[in-house]
Amino acid sequence: MDPNQNRPQGRRKNVTSGGSGAHRRGDGLGTGPVGSGSYSGGSTGGGGGAKRAAAGGGGLITIIIIVFLIMKFMGGGAGLGGAGNGGGSTGGGLGDLLGSLTGGSAPSGFDFSTEDTAVGNDTSDSTVDTSVATGSREKRTVIKGNGEDVVTLMVYMCGTDLESKYGMASSDMEEMRSATFGDNVNVIIFTGGCSQWKVSGISNKVNQIYQIKNGQIGRIVEDAGSKPMTDPNNLASFIQFCAKNFPANRNELILWDHGGGSVTGYGYDEKNKNSGSMSLAGVNQALKAGGVKFDFIGFDACLMATAETALMLNEHADYLIASEETEPGIGWYYTNWLSKLGSNTSAPTLDIGKNIVDDFVTECAKKCRGQKTTLSVIDLAEFSNTVPKDLTAFSKSISEKIAKDDYKDISNARYATREFAESTRIDQVDLVNLAENIGTPEAKALASSLKNAIKYNRTSTNMTNAYGVSIYFPYQRTSYVDKACSTYSQIGMDSEYSKCIKQFAKVETGGQIAAGGTGSVLSSLFGGAASSGSSGSSDMIGSLLTSFLGGGGRSIEGLDASNTEFMEDTDVNDTAQYLSTHYFDSSKLTWEEKNGTYTMKLPESQWEMVHSLDLNMFYDDGEGYIDLGLDNIYYFDDNGNLVADTDKNWLSINGNVVAYYHTDTTKSGNDTIITGYVPAFLNGERVNLIIQFTNDDNGIIAGASTDYVGGETEAVAKNLTEIKAGDTLDFICDYYNYDQEYQDSYLIGEQVIVTDNMTISNTPVGDGKCLLLYRFSDIYNQNYWSEPITIK
Repeated sequence: MDPNQNRPQGRRKNVTSGGSGAHRRGDGLGTGPVGSGSYSGGSTGGGGGAKRAAAGGGGLITIIIIVFLIMKFMGGGAGLGGAGNGGGSTGGGLGDLLGSLTGGSAPSGFDFSTEDTAVGNDTSDSTVDTSVATGSREKRTVIKGNGEDVVTLMVYMCGTDLESKYGMASSDMEEMRSATFGDNVNVIIFTGGCSQWKVSGISNKVNQIYQIKNGQIGRIVEDAGSKPMTDPNNLASFIQFCAKNFPANRNELILWDHGGGSVTGYGYDEKNKNSGSMSLAGVNQALKAGGVKFDFIGFDACLMATAETALMLNEHADYLIASEETEPGIGWYYTNWLSKLGSNTSAPTLDIGKNIVDDFVTECAKKCRGQKTTLSVIDLAEFSNTVPKDLTAFSKSISEKIAKDDYKDISNARYATREFAESTRIDQVDLVNLAENIGTPEAKALASSLKNAIKYNRTSTNMTNAYGVSIYFPYQRTSYVDKACSTYSQIGMDSEYSKCIKQFAKVETGGQIAAGGTGSVLSSLFGGAASSGSSGSSDMIGSLLTSFLGGGGRSIEGLDASNTEFMEDTDVNDTAQYLSTHYFDSSKLTWEEKNGTYTMKLPESQWEMVHSLDLNMFYDDGEGYIDLGLDNIYYFDDNGNLVADTDKNWLSINGNVVAYYHTDTTKSGNDTIITGYVPAFLNGERVNLIIQFTNDDNGIIAGASTDYVGGETEAVAKNLTEIKAGDTLDFICDYYNYDQEYQDSYLIGEQVIVTDNMTISNTPVGDGKCLLLYRFSDIYNQNYWSEPITIK
């Protein structure tokens, strides 16, 4: 048997000579830590990564990151470093586009000179599933046929920072204006939530209502109040306004903004940052008060294609159109599908949905190389008919497996499942993929029901195991479990799924408590044990669990009395007994050195407990340590022993050593796709560059990701879509003194001017001393670090 067949797989380096080495530049930036939280561990998540919803990397340090997104309407390829690049143009001047708007009068149309206004062709060979399971309710929307149907499309457009910085909302309005449709299609847009629109005429003081008609955009309500866009009453009033003033037999609703999925919900109002998001319960409240039954409800927002969303929407709509993954910044492409709808208002809803999906995925493939794209159409009538009973049985089967000491199998299945917005640690995974990985008869039945209810689904070529609907399942952190279960209660989900995730979270959290609570690299880095690990004694573990449940003992950062209700009925004795026979022994993380080669031998029983492995490197610049991040660089010898990488090189961009943080590794057919990020300033704005490697290539910059200062929202923003030639990049690293204290974050290396072909490779870090550690993450998502290796 191959001793390496059960080992994690690492990235193969492309090593080049030269480069500037690892060195700080200038004074401290005062940003707070920008890394992945590599100095702490456990399931509560830390900072960094692509999007905000509890940032991650498996750690607990809070990362403060400022948002940067590029305008949606800028054209050209997004991937740099072997990728093409092109610049878009804003054309006729943003400031003049709505300058002539007055209440009730239609202005001249937007005059963007973009590349995206032509009606494109449907390039998809996929087909729509038009079958419906027996017993499903009749569709609430009755289509008259023969083009006699009247359609009202309601677009609830919370512009937020997506608009104020980069004009994404006004770009989508231009795409709508460029569509061709007649008087039997009403396109009504509610605007708000934005501190400054890129076009004059749209108010940043009050909410307003616009109509797109005859190729023009006209304001029809000057002042629609100033309620936060995340207030359910605000959405309800817009729906009521449209129903009264634009009656139709086919009503469609699109919610445009940030998205946070199952736990966080929809929206972020830039003007009312403390108003939070609109939870799924809040969306449900708004739709009930609105009083309209919709043909489809769509989210031009991230992460909203969830089972929880679908179950909540059943009484309000026939179909859901949404994305499982974070949307690229260009969002939906409106011109083409709206024009097709205008040519036939009696088109089947599934055909409309297919057009929306095809346009979105096709445009993203052109302009967002390397970014992950998903969009699906879900039949809510069938979903509500077939999925709940199968989800209940599936949930019971998981609970039963955990009760029979099969937590490890469930954890392995969860870890192997396609996860979305992974670096944000929001714990949303593809439900079909999860069910298939768990593999019980109940799970297989659920997967079948889900596939049948998802009528159309497309993804980018770098996405696998994304079947069209996700669900919240804790692993990266457990601090959302109570909130999720509260949401389920409010939207009427069966309680068995809540019981299931609570039971899983109890054991995971117990594993972290038994391991010593919050793990940290610092003690290992500076000459101590990274984590004491479990002694294997059920009595000792039981004592630790009892102490934690009593409000004392070891700390799990992110968990406190406000969010640990899920732990209240923990069976201490049973949990302690399981943990005593299923634990990772960190005392074995020691190296054997021979002729300058360092190897580590672990028993197979210990490798079976390992989910992930990353190299942690620190460079000693004579005053302290530059944190170079986490990379999945590791090798195994023929005997299955870990071999340390001691070559003293690290990931570089154009020869500049950068701080790089690996976030996820996935398989796509025969391809292995590895993704990570680099903290940076792009033209002076704080970003995380998304770095992607496919197989053994040199990697590309696939775009950038966003986050927020102060945690004012946990919703997730669309990704930046373009980094263009001539832009400036300044890279950032965290810095620690010899007393184990974070000092500040600094610029690292030299400023880089972006070109069409950026070189991503590994280059020497310099002549200074390096400390190398490996971070092991176990089945409880607890982190452990090996003893450090000093390389001079």
